[in-house]
Amino acid sequence: MVLLEDVHLTLASAAGAVNVLRGVSLAVGAGETVSVVGPSGSGKSTMMMVIGGLERPSAGRVVVDGADLGKLGEDELARFRRDRVGIVFQSFHLVPTMNAIENVAIPLELAGRPDAFAAAAAGLEAVGLGRRLLHYPSQLSGGEQQRVALARAFAAGPRLLLADEPTGNLDTATGRLVIDLLFSLQARHGTTLILITHDPALAQRCDRTIRLADGRVVDGEAGGVQIRAV
Repeated sequence: MVLLEDVHLTLASAAGAVNVLRGVSLAVGAGETVSVVGPSGSGKSTMMMVIGGLERPSAGRVVVDGADLGKLGEDELARFRRDRVGIVFQSFHLVPTMNAIENVAIPLELAGRPDAFAAAAAGLEAVGLGRRLLHYPSQLSGGEQQRVALARAFAAGPRLLLADEPTGNLDTATGRLVIDLLFSLQARHGTTLILITHDPALAQRCDRTIRLADGRVVDGEAGGVQIRAV
């Protein structure tokens, strides 16, 4: 499902070139759940952006669901993300001027789905927000906003879900509920999941854990989880 071969990413800064990714290679199978751990600044979020086609690497090869992202133009990348990738961020990224059903319907409308709002309503019902369809983000709690974000991420039936610290802005109890929901939806849809987290207990819920350090995949153990790069 996901293949990275010797991926490098170098960014320019006022202090000179910054090597964010330094030869990352890994493989993730279809339907697999993989957690990504490592210190801040190790390249976790950047690697996720590369996998999602949101950032182009300086060198190396990225293949997702059979698509070689380096061979796709910008319009093709946009369609790839729309049709095959769902993304959940720490800070929700809901449109504040749209209510819950409108936020979930966005990717479906962009895909030309005539049933966009019916599918969005079903998605919100699946995350327990069937009675909150017309509420705006400011009228929802943090946990409810993240559930809207989950419904949106799964709305188009993505083959791959990327989650970057999805409970980072939630209290412990709410975060646990959101994660239970995330894994329930992942299992129901058979979606491949790559999850960035600082929480060892959350990392252990995945099939496998990858550790990044200084822009590289490293072997070892974290929180008792055996880490292996494939």
